Amino acid sequence: MLPPSSCDKAAPLLDTTARLHTRSMFSKELLDHFQNPRNAGELKDATATVDVSNPVCGDILKVAVRVDGQRISEARFLCRGCTTSIACASRLTELLTARQIGKLHEITTDVLSASFGELPPETIHGAYLAADAAQALAAKLGVAR
Repeated sequence: MLPPSSCDKAAPLLDTTARLHTRSMFSKELLDHFQNPRNAGELKDATATVDVSNPVCGDILKVAVRVDGQRISEARFLCRGCTTSIACASRLTELLTARQIGKLHEITTDVLSASFGELPPETIHGAYLAADAAQALAAKLGVAR
């Protein structure tokens, strides 16, 4: 058996430091949406589907909605991305469901960020991605700005 190295001794400290950093960077609600995403998956017979991406980090978001009358009755997402992108996609589907399509433009980066207690600048790109998806849906559904 090898004697413990300085890395072995530091590992518990690093693990604790990493968890504290994660907790300070992300709200409990954001972590909950990441660990337990709402409305994840495909949506068969969707009225509209959009794909958006962040060319800088490579995050990709697909959002599909079903519209009944002028209201979104169901929303689902698929996301390949970071913690914040997945959490914001999950929150987006909650904001979309039961919303009148004429009010899609109300879903902004600021609204998404505020819904998690304000996102730090390092992670705000996840809210931009989700807001871009909402605006792309509005355009696809023919909603005038």
